[in-house]
Amino acid sequence: MPINFATSLNELGKRREPFFFAVNYAKSEFIVLPLKSMGKDILYTLEGLSNAGKNPFTCKEFILRKEPLLYANYLEKFESVIEQIKSGNTYLLNLTSKTKISNDMDMEEAFYSANAPFKLYIKDRFVCFSPERFVKIEGNSISTYPMKGTIDATILDAEALILADEKEMAEHVMVVDLLRNDLSMVAKEVRVEAFRYVEKIQAGERELLHVSSKIVGKVEDDWHEKIGDMLSLMLPAGSISGTPKKKSIEIIEAIEAYDRGFFSGVFGIYDGENLDSAVMIRFLEKGEEGYVFKSGGGITLLSEPQKEYDEMCAKVYIPSF
Repeated sequence: MPINFATSLNELGKRREPFFFAVNYAKSEFIVLPLKSMGKDILYTLEGLSNAGKNPFTCKEFILRKEPLLYANYLEKFESVIEQIKSGNTYLLNLTSKTKISNDMDMEEAFYSANAPFKLYIKDRFVCFSPERFVKIEGNSISTYPMKGTIDATILDAEALILADEKEMAEHVMVVDLLRNDLSMVAKEVRVEAFRYVEKIQAGERELLHVSSKIVGKVEDDWHEKIGDMLSLMLPAGSISGTPKKKSIEIIEAIEAYDRGFFSGVFGIYDGENLDSAVMIRFLEKGEEGYVFKSGGGITLLSEPQKEYDEMCAKVYIPSF
């Protein structure tokens, strides 16, 4: 019986057996299921690939009543991160927090009603609607898509502003470098194919612009047998941890002081030939304290606390059609 995440995926990959997987941020909990064994307690969409079927609900717009972390409490955590940066322990760190959602939610209905390229619903646990792909493998080509930089699309000259922003540029360069190094652990001929391109997404009643890059490489013919080892080496995703990764993860654990759980983990599908996966952000969870939405953003030495706090709050939404 497989005892860990990597072994579970490797064994299915060796048999070329299609499977679904989800692994939490800390790699301490995971779900791995052959696609033939999946029921309707887990629903997924990865761009054109889905097991969800037709929407059984009437599509509607969800309005979330948010109770975010107080700014004073966020500022204390932010300043702790800045101290770590000034000490040279990290250069980029993804700081996240929980926002309590006070209205009743139907997470399955939210899954079907949300407009996002990557969606996952785990019954009675959580739903996420992510704009960010993690790793895609087609044939012998592997690619990853770090996403860093967000701005309200309605701001005048928003695209030009975010591409010219010194802080956003520095943050994006660092995460691209981190992901390029991560990909180099499992692939050869790694290169940045597209750098800092802008995509528009619907964020509830608002439109946001996100800045992404595409990094590609080549994997060996036997990657199917090592699929679990490869993913495990690259986790957690650089875009939701920091650089240097090991030290940043330690700082995150100390400063955030809450369990991320599956938030900022990764889920995906292997169809026997190719793999696609996404980072679990835009994340609504049901727990003992009710519904919470987990969100955050990257902090560098150039970050301004009010802007970072506002960005964390702006990312609490269900993207409607």
